[in-house]
Amino acid sequence: MRTTSRCAALLSLVFALIALRLARGDAAQQSPATFSHDIAPLMAAHCSICHQPGGSASFSLITFADVKARAERIASATKRRYMPPWKPEPGVGEFVGARRLSDEQISLIDRWIAGGLLEGDPGASPPAPPKTGAWRLGEPDLVLTMQAYTLRAAGDDMYRHFVLPIPIAIRRYIKAWELRPGNPRVVHHATMEIDATGMSRHLDEQDPEPGYEGLIAHTSMAPDGYFLDWAPGHTPYAAPEGMSFPVEAKSDLVLMLHLRPSGRPEVVQASVGLYFSDTPPTRIPALLRLTRQDIDIPAGEPRHVVTTSYKLPVDVDVYTVQPHAHNLAREIEGYATLPDGTTKQLLSIKDWDFNWQDVYRYTTPVALPVGTSVTMRWTYDNSAGNPVNPNVPPRRVTFGQRTSDEMAELWFQVLPRNQTDRNILTRGLQSAQLFENIKGYEMMLRADPANVALHNDVALLYAQAGNLDQVAAHFAASVRITPDSAPAHYNLGTALVAQGKRDEARRAFQQAIDIDPSYANAHRSLGTLLYAESKLDEAARSYRRAIELAPDDASAHHNFGVLLQVQGKLADAIAQYQEAVRIDHNYVDAHYGLALSFAAAGQFEQAVTSAEQALALAIAARDDRLAGQIRERLDSYRQRKPFQEAR
Repeated sequence: MRTTSRCAALLSLVFALIALRLARGDAAQQSPATFSHDIAPLMAAHCSICHQPGGSASFSLITFADVKARAERIASATKRRYMPPWKPEPGVGEFVGARRLSDEQISLIDRWIAGGLLEGDPGASPPAPPKTGAWRLGEPDLVLTMQAYTLRAAGDDMYRHFVLPIPIAIRRYIKAWELRPGNPRVVHHATMEIDATGMSRHLDEQDPEPGYEGLIAHTSMAPDGYFLDWAPGHTPYAAPEGMSFPVEAKSDLVLMLHLRPSGRPEVVQASVGLYFSDTPPTRIPALLRLTRQDIDIPAGEPRHVVTTSYKLPVDVDVYTVQPHAHNLAREIEGYATLPDGTTKQLLSIKDWDFNWQDVYRYTTPVALPVGTSVTMRWTYDNSAGNPVNPNVPPRRVTFGQRTSDEMAELWFQVLPRNQTDRNILTRGLQSAQLFENIKGYEMMLRADPANVALHNDVALLYAQAGNLDQVAAHFAASVRITPDSAPAHYNLGTALVAQGKRDEARRAFQQAIDIDPSYANAHRSLGTLLYAESKLDEAARSYRRAIELAPDDASAHHNFGVLLQVQGKLADAIAQYQEAVRIDHNYVDAHYGLALSFAAAGQFEQAVTSAEQALALAIAARDDRLAGQIRERLDSYRQRKPFQEAR
């Protein structure tokens, strides 16, 4: 009896606790939502990075008054998933900083509105977000600021490149970076590359205004394994541990801004903050780029599919993914087919929006084994039914870099297991992409056949592919388009030399000199051609003129040194080689020439030193043939005797 009574008492207590919990749950469900407790945290986490004074959005969503005045618009935009802008489909990839609201959070906004838009306790609101213009990673180690540029009031979108010198005296390593657009009303997005050659600076100097338009210089490139960009809503990027990237002294940061006129002149002055690491990287990522550049979308086509794949030659971990296309794109899928035939989804966007392009970082790197095929699949809508089709009526659209053209890109930042694997991967990717890039340039030239920059760039790509006939054909086209251009004739001359057409090449170099007698490259190349024909006195005159015009041209000094060495003028040859290595300490052929000249002069101690330097550089460049030659001579020089040529 006592046991029965005790059990009954316990059951009563359990039922009472359950009832109390349910009552509390009902009370919680019925308790009114407030701005301070419920809505302000949503705004701070997902909205106010853009919606703040001076931000990229047209209105602020920080204060209670801001949000209350636009509550219905916020509810509508979030229900349609238009805001906050987060394009990846849920369940396909887990990404850092996802801005997608849950169904419960969207319902919470409705409940707040239905409950009377209550403010709640103002002291319970989260802190205000960092103000626009504040560095979110703290004060940078170096800030680069472009010269102020005034964007025209109207007209088409503009892509303009601004060159920002990086004032560092030695190589530095960048571990994080942040871009402040300066005028987010008109800066649609930005990309950043590094140019260590000065070519971009030269192009900038040719334009009377800050920056320059047109295609970006081919000498400008993203750091190994990185795409540096910015778009509204982007957070600053900090590289994973051990994955900083180097920047050399005297380099330039090339900032490409996609600018949209607002109806009035607008001043643009962007800044980039750089954060340095004290140690070099221990891990170097690579970029796996999937691209199709023969895009040709017929007018009226509602579902045009473009796809390509790449089979991984090594194991990799995938860190980030970045899609890129223009206005006609509607869907993008990225997936991996593993060696066992299973499929792993990497990215899915069902409602592509040109205005919201992003780099998506996986919360955990995705491991893909060797033999995996990584696939990109873009779907385009060029019909009148596409509400964002910029062409009314629709017209045929092909590949190109203008907004009115189309592109198909999917980039993955991947980390191979070691440097050997990275070399294998990058060589394979370069080979695969080379011919795709050639297709793209040829398509752009069909639309713009008088574009000299396109002819020159595709000629260089054909040179990499070993197609000398096409190299010469495109440089010849540049000459026809700009017959008064010394560089055009010079480029044609170099192509003709490669084809073995020396007489035609000599005429091309001479034509360049006739147009511009101060064009040092043409004098140097003419000297090289004359030297090959054993016209040493004429060649020497050309080299001297080249050096007089461009005293810091290491190649001219080296080539003149070779000629003087052949003539037996060893002291003069040594002086020219020394000047070449002073200008470019990594000039392996100049170090080797010094070793040969010192040995011929009987100065074996100096010959050994120069040969050792040349050998180290040849090994670093993985030039096994040259390294073998240098080793043989070095052994001979260490025995203090001339090298005996094989007979």
